Parts: sequence; structure tokens; C-alpha cells
Amino acid sequence: MNKPMHLVRLLTTLGASCLSLVAYANPYYDATLPHHTERGFRNTAPDTAPKKLGELLRWRWDALRKDLPPSAQSPTPTVTADLARLRAYQRSAPGSSSAQPASPPAVTWIGHASTLVQAGGLNVLTDPIFSERAFPVQIAGPQRAQPPGVALDDLPPIDVVVISHNHYDHLDRASVVALNAKAQLDGSDTLFLVPLGQKPWFENLGITHVVELDWWQKHTVRGVEFYLTPVQHWSARGVLDQNQTLWGGWSVFAADLHWYFGGDAGYSANFAETRQHFADRLGAGGGFDLALIPIGAYAPRWFMRAHHMNPEESVQAHLDLQAKRSVAVHWGTFALTDEPLDQPPKDLALARADKGLSDTDFAVFKIGETRTVPARSVP
Repeated sequence: MNKPMHLVRLLTTLGASCLSLVAYANPYYDATLPHHTERGFRNTAPDTAPKKLGELLRWRWDALRKDLPPSAQSPTPTVTADLARLRAYQRSAPGSSSAQPASPPAVTWIGHASTLVQAGGLNVLTDPIFSERAFPVQIAGPQRAQPPGVALDDLPPIDVVVISHNHYDHLDRASVVALNAKAQLDGSDTLFLVPLGQKPWFENLGITHVVELDWWQKHTVRGVEFYLTPVQHWSARGVLDQNQTLWGGWSVFAADLHWYFGGDAGYSANFAETRQHFADRLGAGGGFDLALIPIGAYAPRWFMRAHHMNPEESVQAHLDLQAKRSVAVHWGTFALTDEPLDQPPKDLALARADKGLSDTDFAVFKIGETRTVPARSVP
């Protein structure tokens, strides 16, 4: 990586790692909730606050000296999306119940943490980013290694967008504005589900169909239940707003699929806690039918461990969730940390083998690939 790009990455992370310089009163503050603070939110485990400025500078200086990350040995694999298949999914009508949908559930990897999950009669997007760069402006910052597996204009009507947190590679301004405009043109009504504190940001963009949730809170869309659930991470979009909005994963319960989206997270007890919290709901057969689990952006470990899992930890998260099958996300799209873009699936293969898992148990998709997921039987 050239020196100007190292400088851009330093400036990108510098602002997000500085402590807030102005007073901020958390309008959502609830003293009975351990993840709330008077100035924002926090992880409940110790030693999981964002790194200090000196540690950030040490990481970026090491990367500059060693010219990290190395170039990938092979490009992230891609496949032409089956648009006819995606558009053929039969959505439920407004006001419908949670009866078994006519189409089987399916998942498509668009790239990074962006997926299209078609289940419960809904088209659901996770953390959509269709922009060329994960940065406030499109002339600098981390650049896509591969285009989105499905272009935004080629998407079927989107019923729900779930956002895990507000970092630029997960909450992309241009993408959510375009999705909202597309919904208005299509005559559909895309709902944005977001963690606490993010709704005003959307409203400032003219996006008003937004519901914000705290951990363990639920919102139901046409019989499909969406819960924001805890993960270990942090939030910021600038110098002064560290942890002023919440972050989380999503646990989604449809008649034909119980699925989980991890967003971006360090390994923690939150995965087992989530499975235990929904034990009665998940039933005697185990955990989630499908889990979308991040596997990338994990080097160097001394800097990334608290907030980004490596593939070995991702496999443990899969086991903690007791997922019947998992899909690897958050890799192969943006060079954000010190490992090469093609390293996460290699490390994942070793971690799977160590636990006796197959590539069906924890799959690596090609960008643009769609796979059907076995539907749950309706009781």
C-alpha cells in the first residue's frame, strides 16, 4: 500500500478514535441498563472501549513500515447474480400473518456485510453499502476490490433494511438515500431498522420510515419479528461522536427461517447469551437456522481483538449460536486492516477443520451468489 493511502487510513481512523471533546448528554440514558452511560453507550465486558490515540498511531506506523496489508494472491471470487431468481421471490402482502411463504428462503452475498435475505415473505438488506469507497467522500478512503454482487438498481423491492452500527463501511449515506428514493419510485415502503440514536441521522436525510431499537427490543413487520441483540463493538462517524449511538446484531424470526446477522463484532459471551435468551423460541432442535457472521478485518490482533473476530473466533460464534449453517461476511471487499483480502477464508478453512465442521456448516460465498436455505416447518 502506498504512503498516501496509509495517510488517508490514518486520518480516517484518527477522528473515530479520539475522545469526544464536547459535552454530550445521552437522551436515551437509562441508569438500570448496564450498556447505557450518561454520554452514550458501552460494551458490558471490561477492556472493550475503543483504542486510545497512541495505540492507533502505533498500529498505523507499523503498517506503514511493513507496507501492510499485503496484496491478495487471488481476487475475491464473484458470480453473476441470478436477478430473475431474486425478483421471483414471492413477498407477503401488507397486513398478512406469519403463514408459510410460497417461496423458499434464500440468502445472497452482495459484498462486505451487505446481504439480501429473502425469508418470511420479506426482502431484507443487511448493512447496505453500494458506494465505491467506505468513506465520507468518494475521492479517498478504502476502495472496493470488487463491485457489489447485485447493483442497487437491480434489487427487488426491499421491505426492510437492518443496520448494525454507524461506521462508514456499514452505514453508507449514498446507499440508504438511493434505497429510500428507489422505494418511493417503486411505490414500495422500505423500513429502516436501526440501533438507538441513529434515527435523527436518517431523518436529516429526509428518510422518515425508521424505527430505532435498544438491545432486546422487538419490531414486527408482517409477522416477522426483528430483535436488536448485543454484540461487542463501538460506534462513531466523526471526531466528536464516539459511542453516542448504539450498535448490535439482529435476530430475526420468520415462520420459515430463524436467522441472525452479526454485523461487526469482537468475540464475546453475547453470542451464547443471544442463543440462551431465545432458547424457548429456537426450540429443542438447537439454534438459528442461518447466521451471517463476520470473519474479516482482524489483524493485528493486539489492536483488533476487542472489536473484530478472527475466523477461529467466528467459528466459535457459530457454535455459540448453535447455527445450523453460517455464511461468512465482512471480508473480501474493503482493505480495512493488516491481513490480505483473501486471507480470511483460508483461516476459516483451518478453523472449521479444527472443529470438525464442513464448508456447508460455515460457507464462503462468491460475491453475487445466492443459495436456498431449508425452510422451517410451520408448527
